[in-house]
Amino acid sequence: MLIQQLRCHCTMFPLPVIFLTFSHRLCRRLCLLLGLASCGLFSAPSLAMNVVFVSPGKADEPFWMDAAEGLQHAAASLGVELEILYAERDHLAQLSLVRDVVERPVTQRPDYLLIAADKQALTGQLELAERAGQRVFVAYNGVQRKERALLGYPRQRLPHWLGSLVPDAEEAGYLSARALILRAQRKWPGEQNDVLEMVAISGDRTTDSSRRRTAGMLRAASEFARVHLRQTVYGDWQQEHARYQTPILLNRYPDIRLIWTGSDLMAFGASDGLRSSGRVPGEDVLLSTINMTERATRALLNGELQTVVGGHHLAAAWSLVLLYDYDQGIDFAETEGLEMEKSMFTLFNQPMAKTYLRYLAAGRPQVDYCFFSKACNPSRTAYDFTIAAWLNAASDAIAVQQPDAANR
Repeated sequence: MLIQQLRCHCTMFPLPVIFLTFSHRLCRRLCLLLGLASCGLFSAPSLAMNVVFVSPGKADEPFWMDAAEGLQHAAASLGVELEILYAERDHLAQLSLVRDVVERPVTQRPDYLLIAADKQALTGQLELAERAGQRVFVAYNGVQRKERALLGYPRQRLPHWLGSLVPDAEEAGYLSARALILRAQRKWPGEQNDVLEMVAISGDRTTDSSRRRTAGMLRAASEFARVHLRQTVYGDWQQEHARYQTPILLNRYPDIRLIWTGSDLMAFGASDGLRSSGRVPGEDVLLSTINMTERATRALLNGELQTVVGGHHLAAAWSLVLLYDYDQGIDFAETEGLEMEKSMFTLFNQPMAKTYLRYLAAGRPQVDYCFFSKACNPSRTAYDFTIAAWLNAASDAIAVQQPDAANR
């Protein structure tokens, strides 16, 4: 009876917006206290759920700007109230931001907290959320081996940890390095004793996605007898670091012909370093990277970069789709498991790059993420979180926008 009364109070009475927001969140808290796994009984879409995302990146960092845009589009499509906080590449700030959120008054806390857990911040973030009874979901980075004994698995020792969605970062490292090596072999054909010297500029030593990308790169390099990986250094995701490191590597290994990088900013730093050393990117030395930012996509088309792998920036948006469905009573654990590792990366070719740039040129129209939701589409039996599916939806968004522009 109490549940029925809560439903009526939250969705039927024409209360003022401020009181309705308060009442809605209070109802959701009571719903959880009653032991309901999901509060999908609330039907008002604009108040259906409230999410805070703690981004580990900088507010003006291209990758995290693209990630935020995808998340904002998903929130608008699904009627979710969204707040994004930036840690500005400070791992301690990732913890303090989570602490600030969970220490808010109960009625002002989000229904779900979304975290990315760079630089081994995961344990601290999850423990802060658990102590406050805050439901939390992890995107981008998974549990590392040494963290498993302490954290266990979602919904066990930490019952408010709902699950995680992690792009297959090792796949990204492998795809980008393999494509780079194949491109080099075509450019410089030779026998096995004609060595192709390669260096790698990875992100950092501790972040889960960085370690996995590096592992994928190492696996690809080991498959080619001609490739000699001279050294892996760490650019901490920063363009200026890679710009400084590249001339040093060239002086140390003057016969370098391939540079693999773990992110677009480091690729551009390496490109700057090549030019300052009198080398021509794409001619004297081939470059690969991970992240389909606008600049990286254009660099693929103009020849500055030879291989670009991307698509994982949407992991936060896809996580919001999962949380929305969970909130509507469709628990991803039943079909996807609790710790999901999905293939989100693709090796960009020129047609894909041109499609993406058309989307950007159209003003980045809002993609309809409701299309990817099981709650929005009861006939959907499987999630499709591939970049190919997203590019199709982006093309649809352009098509919808164009008639509107013509009518104006």
